[in-house]
Amino acid sequence: MRPAADRLAQLLGHFLPGPLPVRIRAWDGSQTGPADAPLVILRSPAALRRLLWQPGELGLAEAYVTGDLDVDGDLADALSHAGRTVRDRPATRPGPTDMAAATALAVRLGAVGPPPKRPDGRACLTGSLHTASRDRAAISHHYDLSNDFYALLLDETMAYSCAYWTRPDEPAYTVADAQRDKLDLICRKLDLGPGGRLLDVGCGWGSLTVHAAREHKARVTAVTLSRAQHDHVTERAAREGVADLVDVQLRHWRHIDGGGYDAAAAVEMGEHVGDAEYPAFAAKLHDALRPEGRLLIQQMSRGAHAPGGGAFIETYIAPDMHMRPVGRTVDVLEAAGLEVRSTESLREHYTRTIDAWRSTLERRWGDVEDLVGETTARVWRLYLAGASLAFAERRMGVDQILAVRPTREGASGMPATPAAWYHPADPS
Repeated sequence: MRPAADRLAQLLGHFLPGPLPVRIRAWDGSQTGPADAPLVILRSPAALRRLLWQPGELGLAEAYVTGDLDVDGDLADALSHAGRTVRDRPATRPGPTDMAAATALAVRLGAVGPPPKRPDGRACLTGSLHTASRDRAAISHHYDLSNDFYALLLDETMAYSCAYWTRPDEPAYTVADAQRDKLDLICRKLDLGPGGRLLDVGCGWGSLTVHAAREHKARVTAVTLSRAQHDHVTERAAREGVADLVDVQLRHWRHIDGGGYDAAAAVEMGEHVGDAEYPAFAAKLHDALRPEGRLLIQQMSRGAHAPGGGAFIETYIAPDMHMRPVGRTVDVLEAAGLEVRSTESLREHYTRTIDAWRSTLERRWGDVEDLVGETTARVWRLYLAGASLAFAERRMGVDQILAVRPTREGASGMPATPAAWYHPADPS
């Protein structure tokens, strides 16, 4: 009988012209493919069966997270190499003869059979898209995995968003330093000071909320849909001595009431709002601000033809996400009556940030597995590897958008230049 790896190469040849993009080791120990390519390990025919029942990205992802398929070495490097190799080749569609031959090979390899059990952890949402109840379920799926899990993955700031790496070449400079630099940049862009009122929409684990209160003496209303985050931020504000400056509210953005805020921020929360709902979201933020009040949106973007996170992310990580080109977000903000004064791309900063999280995940792998199980740990390994590549290869972006609510007469209250944002005055 021919080695399984040779038959796998023949099967893939019906769909991928040219040499294999990776080296393959099959369940019988046989190998094939370029010696210098990343090594992909198929531990059983179930990996092929998953692709048969769920072709494309999701089938591959589920084969990986179940362990039916594995990668020797760095996962992001393997994904990047395979992706470049496949993208550089002309697409082909097998004809009837090729499909018949491929089917016969699949049968002999044991790929044909009943659908394999799907991994745990799929999002199971019901109801109409972006209703308050469905949004709450989507947020809970992603953020209520457990505070302990995110404490393992993140640094002490508990900032789960793109950091701002001002000194990336200094060995002692960490992701926690970069997150603090990001938080302070946001506060300077918003011109926060003692007594200033900040609305933090989608406050996460309170990194911006607590930083603004502790370092800038701002009064912060923090809003989240996650019960776990609400309880964490409430306890954190008390622990860090700013409970008198922080009001944590468990509510949907639609139900934010009151106005007159000096500043508002939504840090990587707008991706969860929805495309049809975004104009109402922008109007809500406009109305929450006083005239000359500032808004800082930090938000991921994608091309017009790929607005979601992809099949794997939408199924296992962040369901119901929607991203758009940054220019379209600017258009929606301005249509709501806001004036956009600055946009700053942080795309390369996100690659660094995610790679720092990936390093932490691998360093703490045993603790993560003990806490959430091997399947969820592998979901996050795959998610972070793919996300790092998406930003590095410019398939995704992330930007800080600073806007202001002008007065009726057109006054903005903005400084003549942004110099103070990047070169703050020495407090001494």
